[in-house]
Amino acid sequence: MLDIDGVSKRFGDRQALDGVTFSVRPGELFGFVGGNGAGKTTTMRIVLGVLAADAGEVRWNGKPVDAELRRRIGYMPEERGLYPKMKVGSQLRYLARLHGLSAAQARASIEHWTERLGIAARTGDEVQKLSLGNQQRVQLCAALAHDPEVLVLDEPFSGLDPTAVEVMSGVLREKADAGVPVIFSSHQLELVERLCDRIGIIATGRMVATGSVEELRARDGSTVVDVHGPPSGWAETTTGVDVLESNGTRTRIKLADGTDDQDVLRAALAAGPVHEFRRWRPPLTELYRDVVQDAHTEEAPA
Repeated sequence: MLDIDGVSKRFGDRQALDGVTFSVRPGELFGFVGGNGAGKTTTMRIVLGVLAADAGEVRWNGKPVDAELRRRIGYMPEERGLYPKMKVGSQLRYLARLHGLSAAQARASIEHWTERLGIAARTGDEVQKLSLGNQQRVQLCAALAHDPEVLVLDEPFSGLDPTAVEVMSGVLREKADAGVPVIFSSHQLELVERLCDRIGIIATGRMVATGSVEELRARDGSTVVDVHGPPSGWAETTTGVDVLESNGTRTRIKLADGTDDQDVLRAALAAGPVHEFRRWRPPLTELYRDVVQDAHTEEAPA
């Protein structure tokens, strides 16, 4: 298990990370999401040892991550970490050798991953002559070549077309199914929601939500009621009901503590035919907006 435990980092007057804590389990795809400047890349760089934390610790299977353990991590940076004038195959073999593979092992691994990711025909080309999407595939090849025990990927889907997204999604799922903890950041929340086992949301350097998609969606606690032809204001006049939004016949409500939802259902039935009465499970995009907004509200000075 990869544990990020109480990690903090300050740059001058700015607190970039403030006690960030979460874990990525073996065989798990963990989506790490947050706005620009929220702290995602800083966290990943600390995991890799590119930056040192001011406080806290990163552990792999209970042991602090040192230089030797970092060699067993596959890392894909958001910025292009490639030599633009070097040929793809030569560069990938060179990077694999840096991770301790023999020449034969490096050659076999690169052949496998370039074929798997659809760039085998481009290994003789200079990196700078590839599209941004193919450069992204090269970077993933570099992260996978040494058969890492952990994968840490910063915006791996950036610049990819839908076909490439499906290929990369399949590779990440394949590695997770083999027991590798996989953490990746992305602004593509629909993709994160579809692909990930668990999600962590970071805002202003603090983790504001962590859990499975269903666990996070269940936090909303509101109820959707669809009543056809109700009298105006039926929900507002129902005891224990706070109306959050109303759109035609469909109303989203929050029940006060101790309110029996069956009492509310009876009030809805008295107002008209009820076509829907269920707990609201917001999509990740809406959930993300709400928790980040709450975090910024708490951060604002009184």
